[in-house]
Amino acid sequence: MSATATSRSPTRRRSIEHHHPLTKAAAGTADFFDSRVGAGKMVKEFARKVFPDHWSFLLGEIALYSFVVLLLTGTFLTMFFVPSMTEVHYPDDAFPVAMRGVEMSEAFASTLNMSFHVRGGLLMRQIHHWAALLFMASIVTHMMRVFFTGAFRKPRELNWVVGFTLMILGLLAGFTGYSLPDDVLSGNGLRITDGVVKSIPVIGSYMSYMIFGGEFPGTEIIPRLFTAHILLVPALILALIAVHLVLIVAHKHTQYPGPGRTNRNVVGYPLFPVYVAKAGGFFFVVFGVLAIMGATLAINSVWVYGPYDPSPVGAGAQPDWYMLFLEGSLRLMPGQTEWVWGGYTISLNVLIPAVVIPGLLFTILAVYPFIEAWATGDKREHHLLDRPRNVPTRTGVGVAVLTAFIILVLAGSNDIIATHFGLSINAITWVFRVLFFAGPVIGFIVTKRMCLALQRRDRELVLHGHETGRVVRFASGEYIEVHQPLTDHERWLLVGHEPVRPLEVGPAENGRGVSRPGYKAAVRRSKVSNFFFADRVEPVTPSELEEAHGHGEHAEIAQGDSNEALLTNASTRG
Repeated sequence: MSATATSRSPTRRRSIEHHHPLTKAAAGTADFFDSRVGAGKMVKEFARKVFPDHWSFLLGEIALYSFVVLLLTGTFLTMFFVPSMTEVHYPDDAFPVAMRGVEMSEAFASTLNMSFHVRGGLLMRQIHHWAALLFMASIVTHMMRVFFTGAFRKPRELNWVVGFTLMILGLLAGFTGYSLPDDVLSGNGLRITDGVVKSIPVIGSYMSYMIFGGEFPGTEIIPRLFTAHILLVPALILALIAVHLVLIVAHKHTQYPGPGRTNRNVVGYPLFPVYVAKAGGFFFVVFGVLAIMGATLAINSVWVYGPYDPSPVGAGAQPDWYMLFLEGSLRLMPGQTEWVWGGYTISLNVLIPAVVIPGLLFTILAVYPFIEAWATGDKREHHLLDRPRNVPTRTGVGVAVLTAFIILVLAGSNDIIATHFGLSINAITWVFRVLFFAGPVIGFIVTKRMCLALQRRDRELVLHGHETGRVVRFASGEYIEVHQPLTDHERWLLVGHEPVRPLEVGPAENGRGVSRPGYKAAVRRSKVSNFFFADRVEPVTPSELEEAHGHGEHAEIAQGDSNEALLTNASTRG
């Protein structure tokens, strides 16, 4: 009787659970999605997706979580902001006192009202602004990690372009956002934008008229920027984030080299439950840090600047850091390069620094993966990351671009540097003009030499081991320093990479004396390949390693150390 009751109890429990309303609803919902979109298979596949555990992979997550915070705080701010350039007078009984009775646009008035009269409004504004800065900082740093480790190689070239486009959209989102309050600082930014657009030959003035709805500043720019900021740009960013994540899942995650890690596996933790728990906790860390920054660090205090008025001219006005390079480029360009040709004004003093130079830097960044793939001729898939020292030319190019960017950012603050350090602003400007051309070249050469030196040091470590400071004298009177051999893990990291050699060019003519098709293109490709890979340090081969560790003296020392250890253990036991 007992056995019979026991055997029936599981069936009874299942029957009860099956008829429970919540269980039945959950099962029905799961079955609905599974039968129509294959949700069960997708969840099973995605939940077991393995992600490597390394701190540098969190940079992309910071960008994602910052964007989520931007959406949350931006939704709140949208409810109180009035995107209108209609002129009003600020109420006489409102805060701040300095703005009472001042004529301003409704956009600026609503920003003040949001900051001083909406509960939590100023906190949300400041969290939103700090999140925007962190969003761009994490995107740039994430791209640097991807670039220097070669994570853009096949099959991830498309994902690199997606990430690059996200960075451009982030710049656009930031620009459209900080231009909305219609204060003096954002108004000066729009004035610069108007000048940049008008510098484009032939069509510039028409484009400016179209963008601003008439002569600058017009009456339409704030509503148009508002629409772009809360609708168009976020929608594009969300779509590209989805594409970015889908491609990551489709290609599987890259990983740093190490024992047991190959191009055919991923070593790490599954998405569920380990990575989900970690990612969820990290989101609240990012959100908490941004909340603390928004509550304690004032930013974009528009009431200090006042409403936009094109008549005041002042110094010390800089945009957010990610747009400061454009300001610096404009400040470095000499102002004499403006001519009138055929009735059209050619403002090279604006066109070159604001359109040509940023366009060149961004174009190099966008197409670099394809240039390197063309130079290597490598068609294989790569899922293991490079150590930056093992690709010195790529690392040097990255440092050169960063050097140019940093110099432009510093040049955008030349007036602040001059006033704080008591220096001549003209002297500072000329120093930055020279550095803009010399700095990237110096940065490239120094970085490449450092990478090659580090490769030689790695080679020396593999062959001879770590220095111990212990000197041994042999019976013959010879002195040598004893080196400690590397562990298998250390040795694997130092030798576990494949050298990339320049492409070789065949003869110009075949065996019958006929010119070979595509020879000139092959020569050009070979020159690019030599630029990338002519300077290199070959990794240690197994034969070299065996020869280096086959010295009789070292074997004798190792045997002596072993005998000494045995005697020590024996005496300890005694």
